[in-house]
Amino acid sequence: QVQLVESGGGFVQAGGSLRLSCAASGRTFSNYAMGWFRQAPGKEGDFVAAINWNGGSTAYAESVKGRFTISRDNPENAVDLQMNSLKPEDTAVYYCAARRFMMVVTTASRYDYWGQGTQVTVSS
Repeated sequence: QVQLVESGGGFVQAGGSLRLSCAASGRTFSNYAMGWFRQAPGKEGDFVAAINWNGGSTAYAESVKGRFTISRDNPENAVDLQMNSLKPEDTAVYYCAARRFMMVVTTASRYDYWGQGTQVTVSS
């Protein structure tokens, strides 16, 4: 079992930055690939970014490429999402997820554990 707790959400103006963090506890963190997903009101959830077990491989949604960066710190059991040049369409609840296998995947159904989410609101 892995417990995930997100933090760092908030309110920011368009063009601003936020850094989300996800703290993991439970099993050996380095055994898990990690991902970030988001869900805007009234919309389906979307993949945002993912990182493999050692940070050597990452994947991003086209809508966030060049603006968001995912990273992880295995000794600290943490994964971060640096979000720059934020746009109003980035407004959503952001969820951290863990996958028992080490490789990057972008499909939500392939993740095994989820955090409770953190709200990000970007004003125009």
